[in-house]
Amino acid sequence: MKHTNENRLEFVVDDRYEGKELKEILYGEMRLSSRLVRRLKRNQGILVNGNRITFHARLRKGDKVEVVMADEANQFEPENIPIAVVYEDIDLLIVNKQPGLVVHPTKGHPTGTMANALVYRMKYTGENFKIRFVNRLDRDTSGLVVIAKNPYAQQELSKQMQKNQVEKIYLAVAKGTMEEDHGTIDAPIGRPDPEDIMRKVYEGGQPSVTHYEVVRRLKDATVVRIKLETGRTHQIRVHMAHIGHPLIGDELYGYTDKELIGRQALHAGQLIFNQPRTKERIEVRAPIPQDIKTLIQKLS
Repeated sequence: MKHTNENRLEFVVDDRYEGKELKEILYGEMRLSSRLVRRLKRNQGILVNGNRITFHARLRKGDKVEVVMADEANQFEPENIPIAVVYEDIDLLIVNKQPGLVVHPTKGHPTGTMANALVYRMKYTGENFKIRFVNRLDRDTSGLVVIAKNPYAQQELSKQMQKNQVEKIYLAVAKGTMEEDHGTIDAPIGRPDPEDIMRKVYEGGQPSVTHYEVVRRLKDATVVRIKLETGRTHQIRVHMAHIGHPLIGDELYGYTDKELIGRQALHAGQLIFNQPRTKERIEVRAPIPQDIKTLIQKLS
């Protein structure tokens, strides 16, 4: 499968698909979801040799199948907010989010978000894609946030996450000295009270699995590397509090001391995934922020 820009996919029919119906290529070789195919169909975005044909039409060797994804407008206002781009390709943009920055506008934070910053950046890059966040981080968690530039990239990475093919690795500083060098927290997480922002471990929650490994033991604190198997809201914060080692600086679930750090000591530092089109395994890292480095120094 080839591409000419972020909004176009191409496939030239070979021996494997000669005589097959168009829909078999869309769902098979091109791996498009039913939802995306329906959207493309509405927008007349599926062509064979430059023409629209029925999904049941049988194709010949050498036919060129094109998928054209129409640009969609952003609803966010541009704002000049500094952001650190650590990876970019034709399909994806990955930002190392600073603590204190909200990912997208909400009722409580209608402006001043990463989404506003990304729209501002497009004024200078000349790009114009709808911002699709593949993952999100809490306001006071720093680290890697993935933005898809088109619906195909969003679809493919979402599939990888559902199949646990994306490795999400965090660094955290937890209260207390953890005795075990490594372990797994397998405890369901949910929100019993829909009006309450806090999540809890309880039987009616969603399956949630967190793996941890001790990196360094400090004075009444532990630096841990955490790998998520699932991605529930506040998962790391809830699970670490559940085992008696809440994150230092976590005002909601943890132990706070403004003289140590002004936010939860949690950083999304590493992502490993397959590039949506090429399937190349990509690893992206974000350096440990200064406030967490300072915290570790204070507790050493």
